[in-house]
Amino acid sequence: MDKGIAVVIGANGDVGGQLVAALQGSGYSRVLGLSRTSSPALDLTDEASIAEAAAYAASLGEVRLVIVATGFLHNGQFSPEKSLKQLDPAHMALSFALNAIGPALALKHFLPLCPREGRFVFAALSARVGSIGDNHLGGWHSYRAAKSALNQYLRTAAIEIGRTRKEAIVAALHPGTVNTKLSSPFVKNGLDVREPDVAAADVLRVIEGLMPEHTGGFFDHKGERVAW
Repeated sequence: MDKGIAVVIGANGDVGGQLVAALQGSGYSRVLGLSRTSSPALDLTDEASIAEAAAYAASLGEVRLVIVATGFLHNGQFSPEKSLKQLDPAHMALSFALNAIGPALALKHFLPLCPREGRFVFAALSARVGSIGDNHLGGWHSYRAAKSALNQYLRTAAIEIGRTRKEAIVAALHPGTVNTKLSSPFVKNGLDVREPDVAAADVLRVIEGLMPEHTGGFFDHKGERVAW
């Protein structure tokens, strides 16, 4: 059965690339992988590129699945803060731009593509450290706060679209600790670290199990709810 169009934003990342690969041959008529280097290109810091990519996806057919598989934790200039004295406005702005504002703009332009009837899922990769209730260690201020903001955008969007699209599902997903460039510098001994292909398979399994009553929720890679 043709499931329609699947879109992966962040397809050039470790998990995003594996999501694209795993979705191929899974019943979708087209799997569209989007990134800054794709055609069309999608840059989360450029709203016009997000709008153009959404329009292109819509031109291909009914969009039924959108996954935002992006995240920013560190680069050559910024690393996760260990204390308040390390807060840097430029770091904070970049973290929010990539982890919260960009995905929120993806919601703005891709959520209206939701068909009036039938299953539709918009899922974004969040992080357990974005949970306020589960924060027992502190630190990582910008990343935690930005992922918390992402969760709120997703929750609020779920409420809004749920008023007119009863079968639409919007969810935040924690993929676990994955062996990627984002997490590898901070992996500790004894931590359960999984390969990107395993993480992608878990994400898709959780998405497959989501029902309309789960919309607006925050789930880990086992499908269990994560505290807000």
